[in-house]
Amino acid sequence: MKNYELLTIFKPSLDSDELDKAVDKISSDIKAAKGEVSSVDKMGRKKLAYDLQGYRDGFFMTMIVSLPAEAIVEFKRNLKLNDNILRFMFMEAAKKAGVNA
Repeated sequence: MKNYELLTIFKPSLDSDELDKAVDKISSDIKAAKGEVSSVDKMGRKKLAYDLQGYRDGFFMTMIVSLPAEAIVEFKRNLKLNDNILRFMFMEAAKKAGVNA
């Protein structure tokens, strides 16, 4: 399994409980696909550079996840169908650069 980074922007109209439930839903979808969540970083509410679906700001969250290759397409489809998500970016996590002295 490869490591991936998921950056998600949630609607600003969600309260903290709804936001936690949305994050838990994504985590449970990953576990159901035989993947695992390494870390979750809730970055908070930030102003957007331009309007997304009529919203000027959103809740940003990043996750580092491991997923099997055959589960990625279905996972991305579920993210697109989630009404609470304004935008997401799913990419392969970069390996940390080492410094050779």
